[in-house]
Amino acid sequence: MKKEAVKAAVASMVDAGLNMNYKDAYDAIMRVYDVEGIEYQEVFDRFLTEHCGAIDHKILAAGVVGYRRARDAALVLYPHVTSTLTSLAKEGVKLGIITDAPPKQAWLRLCYLNLHNLFDAVITSEDSGTFKPSPRPFVLALEALEVEPDEALMVGDWPDRDIVGAKSVGIRTVFARYGDRRNTAESGADYEIDDISELINIVDELNRSVGS
Repeated sequence: MKKEAVKAAVASMVDAGLNMNYKDAYDAIMRVYDVEGIEYQEVFDRFLTEHCGAIDHKILAAGVVGYRRARDAALVLYPHVTSTLTSLAKEGVKLGIITDAPPKQAWLRLCYLNLHNLFDAVITSEDSGTFKPSPRPFVLALEALEVEPDEALMVGDWPDRDIVGAKSVGIRTVFARYGDRRNTAESGADYEIDDISELINIVDELNRSVGS
């Protein structure tokens, strides 16, 4: 989603008068994300200031509009997400989200995807004051869900942030290989899945082991 949205933003800015090669502009914006984090909200302002010396508001506005249009078109669920989350919720599994996004962006995405009523807790970067893999957001999630670390599973597609952070507080981990964009060879997770529906069997297996 992020890559497609940035590509559209760059195309819109170039069309609006940005005097820069398309690939160079795209790479420069992605470098800002690499430094500031993928949820950095002032990325185009920073890019234009650094590479053009000042913010041209026509170019900035064109980029923002292009970004938002492409983002909304690309913001779709992976297969079986809604059915899996609904099944887990019906089984009494508490569901939570840990995100590096600010609250407004997190809730806009959840509402757009019609997932906002499925989660018992949503921990944003503003709540924790930090970003993954810091243990703090994971601790806050456990507290909000009122569960112990050995009663929780963290599902994520970014090992260096999701898996490392969860393991630091004793949470079992599931690597969502279907969301991997970094060609991860070794995730370090306790489980790996290619489809989110596989979570149901993992949860059932863990519950049986506790029951026995």
